Amino acid sequence: MGGLNRAYGRHGISIRQHVRLVEFGAASVWSVTCPPLFSRALAPVRRAADRQFHLVLLLEGEAAIVHGGRETPLGAGDFYFDDHLRPLQLRAGPIRAVGIGIPEALLPLSPEEADRMPGRRIAGGAGAGALLARLLTQLTEDTGTFQPSDGPRLGTVLGTMVATLLSSHSPDTDPCAPPKQPDRPDPPGRTLTPRIRAFIQRRLSDLELTPRAVAAAHGISLSYLHRLFAEESETVAAYIRRRRLERARFDLADPAEAATPVHAIAARWGFARADDFARAFRAAYGIAPTDFRRHAGVRSGRIAT
Repeated sequence: MGGLNRAYGRHGISIRQHVRLVEFGAASVWSVTCPPLFSRALAPVRRAADRQFHLVLLLEGEAAIVHGGRETPLGAGDFYFDDHLRPLQLRAGPIRAVGIGIPEALLPLSPEEADRMPGRRIAGGAGAGALLARLLTQLTEDTGTFQPSDGPRLGTVLGTMVATLLSSHSPDTDPCAPPKQPDRPDPPGRTLTPRIRAFIQRRLSDLELTPRAVAAAHGISLSYLHRLFAEESETVAAYIRRRRLERARFDLADPAEAATPVHAIAARWGFARADDFARAFRAAYGIAPTDFRRHAGVRSGRIAT
């Protein structure tokens, strides 16, 4: 859907601008050109069961986002990531930008990782940022080369690319974040715990992945492993189960996996019994796996301009 001089009021903004929106399954990519904005208030949206994230790339001009008393300046080539759950103020323009709206189900990040990123500026001039910037620009400028059947798969690819960009820019590398305190030694386990989490992530499909196996692989006792995770919000076993459920949920939302039985996806991510997977999935997300897949499929299969 696109148009000239269109009033855009989703967040209470009433301005004249040129907007182009392209839907790729559950994801949407858009471009916008608009005149200067002077301290426009962006009202927060209501938290939904499936949270929507938004990544904006400023192509031309300058802007500033104000939230929580902190101002984040944006220049051409900068990304800004948010979930629109907090009140914001925007000063900008004239500007030209592209962006993507993507549901949490298509973003292969843990909730902890995703929760750390909103409100963050990310440079897009190199690496994953430069690649994503080219893709977003092409998707909004040249939709005629894509078939409707390409939409759902492209939405999944976009989710993976956004996750790659976010993962490569942790809060520690954010130029707007407060600097680290120098000469302060890391507490025990500070460097070991991330390695353990990465080890678990790489082996989620292994049916033999248990807390005991994780401890043995890192040369530590099971009790020490539990002490490391005691500082976290969940046990080792709960972390393994949650990450497996997240990967299964991502596959269930992927149109390319539409022909794969639910029990096969469950087994792929370490659930030997389909009934156990169904109970765990419902407990985590409040919906049965088959119903979640059907719900995700309702929004797929269309490219609209």
